[in-house]
Amino acid sequence: QVQLVESGGGLVQAGGSLRLSCVASGGTFSNYAMGWFRQAPGKEREIVAATSWSGGSTYYVDSVKGRFTISRDNAKNTVYLQMNSLKPEDTAVYYCAARNRYRPDSNVLQYDYWGQGTQVTVSS
Repeated sequence: QVQLVESGGGLVQAGGSLRLSCVASGGTFSNYAMGWFRQAPGKEREIVAATSWSGGSTYYVDSVKGRFTISRDNAKNTVYLQMNSLKPEDTAVYYCAARNRYRPDSNVLQYDYWGQGTQVTVSS
């Protein structure tokens, strides 16, 4: 059983930056592809970014390409989401997720474990 704990959310002005972290425990971190998802009020949970076991393969939703960067440190059992040039439409609860496969996936249903989420609010 893998436990995931996110941190780093908060309130930021438009154009600002935040870095989210997700620490994993209870499993072999390097055996899991990792994803960041977000869910805004009244909307479905959507993929933001995902990375393979090694970090060599990544995926980004079009709306964050060029602004967000996903990375991982397998020695620290941690995955990060660096968010730059934030926009009010990035406001959401951000979730970290793990799937026991090499390849990242954009589908919510393909992930086995989830964190509790961290709130990101971007003011205009």
